[in-house]
Amino acid sequence: MRRREFIVSGVALTMWAPGVFAQQPTKRVVWISAFPVARGSGPLGFQSAFLKGMQEQGYEDRDFAFEVREGKGSPDVARVVEEAIQLRPDVIVAPATLEAVAAKHATSTIPIVCPALADAVHLGLIGSEARPGGNLTGIEPYIGGLPAKQIDLSHEVVPTALKIGLLTNDADPKGPPQHQELKSVAQAMRLQIVSVNADRPEEIETGLQTLAKANVDVVIVLQTNLLLINRAALATSALEKRLATVYGYREHVAAGGLISYGVDLRWCYRRSAYFVAKILRGAKAGDLPIEFPTSLWLAVNLRTAKALGLTMPPTLLGRADEVIE
Repeated sequence: MRRREFIVSGVALTMWAPGVFAQQPTKRVVWISAFPVARGSGPLGFQSAFLKGMQEQGYEDRDFAFEVREGKGSPDVARVVEEAIQLRPDVIVAPATLEAVAAKHATSTIPIVCPALADAVHLGLIGSEARPGGNLTGIEPYIGGLPAKQIDLSHEVVPTALKIGLLTNDADPKGPPQHQELKSVAQAMRLQIVSVNADRPEEIETGLQTLAKANVDVVIVLQTNLLLINRAALATSALEKRLATVYGYREHVAAGGLISYGVDLRWCYRRSAYFVAKILRGAKAGDLPIEFPTSLWLAVNLRTAKALGLTMPPTLLGRADEVIE
């Protein structure tokens, strides 16, 4: 028995083939996103990774209804959450901290799974990583000390770097902690920091222009929804301005960025299915401990390096998990 899924205005509709009568799935999972959702198996097809994970957990598409609610940007997050709650789902999948915060504020009863949590205890989303309590759990890919590694990576790429540019996104809940950690590390290393903030897509271009005019040696781009979704335009603009860029997500490098070091989000979204499956089988979200990635991913784009006139050290290339030539 096969069915087709049509997504109309952010709503996933399950339609059965003509002449076929079958009981609809009794379990409902709703994916919420403040931003337009990238579907399919492409670089940002995180839904595909999640659904693959559900298959690994024993859930085929006939076993649960999977629906999507999406917006056009951060201001839409409250509306998107409200639409999801009205569907009375068994589980809400909040793909990042921005959506997790909004969902947690809106409901204390519907289980919430977030594959990309950050600063969850400080934000009041969970009691502790070992015992989340409440109705939210998931994966925390924002590892303490990672910003320091990204500064080290900046020096591997540009050994003479003394002035580091930061492209931040402080409106995203996971932005400010990264920003502060990067500033503290740079201060301890006696590096000069130039920070520009972008909370809207159009501010990315003006921010990069500011960093280029400041003659920064390297730009570290923070790990946030907005900056990830606009990765292609960001990479193109940075290359036009001859800015060497360091990221936390390999998706940026696949889109033309220079280098990244951080968690593999594809693993996070695939693994998040474990939590959803456990909840659908009766577990409480608050009883499922937060998980952390066990490895980091180093990606390098040699085409971009060549365009910038940079030579990647052989030792760095030898450590890379992914090299784009």
